[in-house]
Amino acid sequence: MKVTFRISLVLMVLLRAPAGAADFGVNATNYDGGAWSPYVVGAGIGVLSWLTFYFADKMIGVSSFYATLAGFIGKLFARRHTESLPYFQNHQPTADWAFIFVTCTIIGGFIAAWTGGEFRNEWLHPMWRDRFGENSLALRMVVGFVGGVFMAFGARLAGGCTSGHGISGTLQLNAGSWLTVACMFLGGIGTAMLLYTVL
Repeated sequence: MKVTFRISLVLMVLLRAPAGAADFGVNATNYDGGAWSPYVVGAGIGVLSWLTFYFADKMIGVSSFYATLAGFIGKLFARRHTESLPYFQNHQPTADWAFIFVTCTIIGGFIAAWTGGEFRNEWLHPMWRDRFGENSLALRMVVGFVGGVFMAFGARLAGGCTSGHGISGTLQLNAGSWLTVACMFLGGIGTAMLLYTVL
């Protein structure tokens, strides 16, 4: 336990360095976006983690949702092929706890954006539009799709996603989760710098 705690502290210190270096002109302490306090929301996620452990004996995680959704779609259009796959023979796609959790997360995100005054009906984010122009919807769709594929592959490879490792794993002081989160930050910062400063 002491070794895990020490590794966690070292990783927290290491994460601050690249995060501070990736400055795109936004001051996080003076950011006027959104009406919901990130501190209150962060505390709420922590309490939600306790409740899910206590009542459902589950940890917060969403990566299995995409496999379940793929199973639903596969059974709809290619039932025999989907049922022949080893994964779906062992993991029948059902509207289980994780599926309901992610569905409610999407609904909750909509409510948060609506009540926080951040709901926007637009195809391109202003930051993306400023960097790549008005006629870059196809580029954003391609980048988003490719990025999503890499994220899904990485989540399955790492045995968890940003929620599974970043929330549930780190609050249990899991050294593997802290290492995964460090890699997430490094990869995210590197990708953002590549997209918005190099390309």
